Amino acid sequence: MARVTIDDHFCKGCGLCVDVCPTAILELDEAVITAKGYHPAHCIDQEKCTGCCSCATMCPDVAITVER
Repeated sequence: MARVTIDDHFCKGCGLCVDVCPTAILELDEAVITAKGYHPAHCIDQEKCTGCCSCATMCPDVAITVER
């Protein structure tokens, strides 16, 4: 089973990963603000992750790790 990990220290909340996720399991966390003032992305359902790595490939800040 695949697992998505997003490092809040690097995520600037651009939303590119949210747009590219084919299973729509990523979203920006409006309840969290990082030290840099961003709403980081987070995974809402790890069980549905297919491990396609589209999110990690799209991330300009290399904040996403996908483990298969």
